[in-house]
Amino acid sequence: MTAQSWTYILVGLTFLIYIIIAIVSRAGSTKEFYVAGGGVNPIANGMATAADWMSAASFLSMAGLIAFMGFSGGQYLMGWTGGYVLLALLLAPYLRKFGKFTVPDFIGERYYSKNARLVALICALFVSFTYVVGQMKGVGVAFARFLNVPFDTGVLIGIGIVFFYAVLGGMKGITYTQVAQFCVLIFAFTVPAIFISIQMTGNPIPQVGFGSKGTDGMYLLEKLNILSKDLGFDKYTSINKENLVNMFFITGALMFGTAGLPHVIVRFFTVPRVKDARVSAGWALLFISILYTTAPAVAVFARTNLINTLSNTSYVDVPDWFTNWEKTGLLKFEDKNNDGKIQYVADSQINELKVDQDIIVLANPEIADLPPWVIGLVVAGGLAAALSTAAGLLLVISTSISHDLLKNYLRPNISEKGELYAARIAIAVAVVAAGLAGMNPPGFVAQVVALAFGLAASSFFPAIILGIFDKRMNREGAITGMIVGIVFTASYIIHFKPQLGGSGIPEGFWFGISPEGIGTLGMLINFIISIIVSRLTLAPPGNVIELTESIRTPRGLKKTKTSLH
Repeated sequence: MTAQSWTYILVGLTFLIYIIIAIVSRAGSTKEFYVAGGGVNPIANGMATAADWMSAASFLSMAGLIAFMGFSGGQYLMGWTGGYVLLALLLAPYLRKFGKFTVPDFIGERYYSKNARLVALICALFVSFTYVVGQMKGVGVAFARFLNVPFDTGVLIGIGIVFFYAVLGGMKGITYTQVAQFCVLIFAFTVPAIFISIQMTGNPIPQVGFGSKGTDGMYLLEKLNILSKDLGFDKYTSINKENLVNMFFITGALMFGTAGLPHVIVRFFTVPRVKDARVSAGWALLFISILYTTAPAVAVFARTNLINTLSNTSYVDVPDWFTNWEKTGLLKFEDKNNDGKIQYVADSQINELKVDQDIIVLANPEIADLPPWVIGLVVAGGLAAALSTAAGLLLVISTSISHDLLKNYLRPNISEKGELYAARIAIAVAVVAAGLAGMNPPGFVAQVVALAFGLAASSFFPAIILGIFDKRMNREGAITGMIVGIVFTASYIIHFKPQLGGSGIPEGFWFGISPEGIGTLGMLINFIISIIVSRLTLAPPGNVIELTESIRTPRGLKKTKTSLH
């Protein structure tokens, strides 16, 4: 069978499984819609959390960025991995013990203020929508290749699919669908990597293979350095010392943004007990590490094969995969010197090949001429990664509107049936809006996602961490900090959006910090303002101080009376 036939079979089969799970697990109450009834097994929740976490940015875009950025691309790997560890250790167990459905719920009650809840709600919508735009771009890339249609058409098809199973199942349906999606995406990511590692180095372990000698006796990384330098690019493993400050800030934004992401935090409310939240976080970290340790190997394999396959190749001799990707508009060849050969070099005036970095993972098995079923499997995995996270984010948007805004702000007496209906309408509107925005995103998938992480870091992280560990933090400090943090970060991103994804450090960036990393500075500003304002205003009420202590106190341990004076 052809790769196209295998793709139809595998994508069709996996989607059938997702749809059946969504129907069987259909939410019948608001608790099932928001937190899956709170009875999910920790291992299953670990898988669902991993699928929710490993979005199109992780599956499709991260390896692509590392492939083209080399050493500097490691900032995405370090930031996202470190951020999840931070989330699992510092936030998840305490928020689960608090026992609320959403982050705005926590903010509203911890800071004893409807205004605080409203600010958190606006931040959650801002962060989640930015994030889901990146996922819809990933959905479009996968569908464009799967059906051999233009990218915009792929996004429109993705809108329909996400609409169906996210609106129907709520968190209950999404959780069990994500368990299946994790199995699909992790298998789809690792199998081709193992194949290519054996093909290029003879080693079946990709994590070891990309640092080993190739079949020609030369170390693979050394060979890639030579190939890159010959084409005018920097050595693949070279360190850009001028960019180290920006690299630090991007890593920080991704790390602290992870710990403030509403759609990941809500996953820890789906397990029965606080202990289960810790256990599921550990399982999720194990599952996530499988993909994240494989991504650098995939990047090296893909970059090497891309250069060897296309550089100085006659256009009439290009393989079928090249023409297939050309149809999507994500791979373009412009014969500037009319010699019929592809000039792939660093000099933009001479370079004739334009490659969207988000296609690298999907194209990698085709470039390496792997069996057709592997190619189909990777497309199914890419769709699983993008759809799983998109569904989780859309659920955050819907709960923010139906539960935090409607139920707790505008219509307190709304029935459970009415709230559930409003949640589904909110998802429907959000998926259409995100899909349309995803047709023209401000950067590659991982870069758009990085902006969302920066917004989360500058708004939620200080409010949550201080709400847990600082009894003196009050509503005035939290509200002021969140507003200043997200306004500063969003303004910087909007101002420098045209330069997003450029090489080097464009003029005008503060301290050389790009939009992807400015969330770290926004977070520091938030912390400083929150602490100063809280110390200049009245202390929180006594019941709030007791609540803060109870979150941190293990069950069965007697609390001691403390004073703020």
